[in-house]
Amino acid sequence: MKKCLSIFLAVLFIASILSVSANAADDSSALRFNENGEFKILHISDCQDDYPAEEKMMTYINFMLDIYEPDLVVLGGDNSIGKEETKALEVEELCKPFVEHGIYFTVVFGNHDHEQGVDKETLLGYFQQYGGEYCLAYDAVPELHGTATHNLPVLASNSDEIKFNVWLFDSGNYVADENGNRLGYDSVTADQVEWYKETSKGLEAQADEKVPSLAFQHIVVGEVYDAMFPSIPFEIPYIVETYNNGIHYPIIAPNTSAFAGHLFEQPSPGVFNHGQFDAMKERGDVLGIYCGHDHINTYELEYEGIIIGNTPGVTCHSYGNEMTRGSRLFVINEEDTSTYSAEVITYNDLALENDDFASAIGVSKFEAGFWVFIGNLLLFLKNISALAIKVIESVVA
Repeated sequence: MKKCLSIFLAVLFIASILSVSANAADDSSALRFNENGEFKILHISDCQDDYPAEEKMMTYINFMLDIYEPDLVVLGGDNSIGKEETKALEVEELCKPFVEHGIYFTVVFGNHDHEQGVDKETLLGYFQQYGGEYCLAYDAVPELHGTATHNLPVLASNSDEIKFNVWLFDSGNYVADENGNRLGYDSVTADQVEWYKETSKGLEAQADEKVPSLAFQHIVVGEVYDAMFPSIPFEIPYIVETYNNGIHYPIIAPNTSAFAGHLFEQPSPGVFNHGQFDAMKERGDVLGIYCGHDHINTYELEYEGIIIGNTPGVTCHSYGNEMTRGSRLFVINEEDTSTYSAEVITYNDLALENDDFASAIGVSKFEAGFWVFIGNLLLFLKNISALAIKVIESVVA
């Protein structure tokens, strides 16, 4: 058994090196820092719409591309929930803004993408077909759990040196017990973790140093609970949730000093933890892990040297929140790739910034300003709570 696993990992390593080399060598499609030394990523998660998509969402996406001109768009899962007979049309509609703007994009899949009778392999083919040269999503090792786990190196502005990397993981759908009873959400699995480690080592060998990176997936890592909530040795229905291979967390007691941004619903990681976060901590090349899935959260927190963040849903079809509905923009500077900036830009933020967008979606500046004010007020109250927690902790200590 151990020999078989060693052979499998060796094959993964070779495949990883080949895929890294292929991406880096093709200058016509390789991602690069721009002439200003910046690389911008727009994370759009949970479009979660039927066909035709809500016009408001498509307008928002087009304006974001026009105004911010990202170098790469990451579609963060639950990208489509249309009927089986309209799935291809839905993907074509979603790809159209990126093709028309000439902007590269890639895809991770969520737990809802496949539920309408079209499997993820077929969906990946649709994105590749309708995205054409602008779709950079691919299945690095088809034998891995899920579909389209891959990575995209980013080259220097004036050379073929690998300066940054983007990891994309299929975090799966759901897990069940031996009787087929659903236990909860899936997560990045052990074979994907091994692929990450070997590919990371391959990138380091090519670049002669660890390559800083960001990781994107739909379902958040379980360590978000270690960072946000205390653990307790017992379970209480409706008050305590169990994650991370059986650890209990009281969801009514978040540590508001641990995170920035909004926490409007409890995070929903996978039931089991297969060591993804630990592997990334050990390798030391992942700066942040960003997910979607929980539509109305915008939190970011640092835990053991890695940022864990949630990008809110962009959807106008599924559930959302006027204070958070939007996307997240990342900016990495070529001069210092050990850090980055990340900003959630909501529909209302954009409406306040751009009169044409406000008019296009029929939102008044007063309405947009009201929701931005309420969102900021809640953040202020959260920060007051966080300060109180720190004072109490210092007194107890």
